[in-house]
Amino acid sequence: MSNNYPDPQSFWVKRRVCVTGGAGFLGSFVQETLRERGAREIFIPQIEEYDLTQQADIERMLADAKPDVIIHLAALAGGIGANRARPAEFFYKNLMMGVPLMHAAWEHGVEKFVAIGTICAYPKFTPVPFKEENLWDGYPEETNAPYGLAKKMLLVQAQAYREQYGYNAIYLLPVNLYGPHDNFNLETSHVIPALIRKMVEAQQRGDATVTLWGDGSPTREFFYAGDAARGIIMAAERYNDSEPVNLGAGMEISIKDLAEMVARLTGFEGQIVWDTSKPNGQPRRGLDVTRAKAYFGFQAEMPFEEGLRRTIAWFKDNQDRIA
Repeated sequence: MSNNYPDPQSFWVKRRVCVTGGAGFLGSFVQETLRERGAREIFIPQIEEYDLTQQADIERMLADAKPDVIIHLAALAGGIGANRARPAEFFYKNLMMGVPLMHAAWEHGVEKFVAIGTICAYPKFTPVPFKEENLWDGYPEETNAPYGLAKKMLLVQAQAYREQYGYNAIYLLPVNLYGPHDNFNLETSHVIPALIRKMVEAQQRGDATVTLWGDGSPTREFFYAGDAARGIIMAAERYNDSEPVNLGAGMEISIKDLAEMVARLTGFEGQIVWDTSKPNGQPRRGLDVTRAKAYFGFQAEMPFEEGLRRTIAWFKDNQDRIA
């Protein structure tokens, strides 16, 4: 891969970019990063106006946006509980938001399609750190397999369209994201916002205990959303090939250690109780992130504890407005 990278300002100044899911958590950071790097025409389709599971809405969005680049962030996502309760929805909506959109982008001559996959696409027992070449070595962890497989089809599609049509679609695999503006709804949130909310509210109420799912033994890698946005934009500017690329921080922490860190940073002084009748999810998650650095020069920058502090501060500042 060449390190003769385009200048971000000159790359974006002449291109219109459509960011599906751009009004969401990661999307807010992607919008900010695009503006910093010189993008002037950013189209953000609102879910109320465009249902991307509907072909007519996809066509109307493309006609309205006239994009040169599509960054497809839109997804129906959630934690273990949400995935277990609604597996059919997670499969259908993610598949139908992605596959017809990439096809239509190719038909309409959109110059580049940046597909955002998910770490849930990896096999349940992938050796740690996860390497991209391990993606097809087994079935994903059962609780989020429908979601993971629906998103994985975009990789198959991107590679097939590049092979047959020479279409410039790329596929990125970000690990678990966190940061300000995250989803703190306990029914659908991921582990970090759920822990922050539970512990802040328990501390405010003076609760003696907080109960968490599983036994605390699984490990996860957490990736600050601002870093993820920068990685996605750098790939959009610099990466034009068929191989999937992990995006992550290259760290691994157990849920038990994470819970204790969040307790310390939120001021919760009670006891953490583990409900072992609840599932753990995938046993370990940590990415090999060497490909992103080699292919387009990306490396995460946010120290984990500092990222947590910022996320906790944001939650406390916005607590009154969060359902």
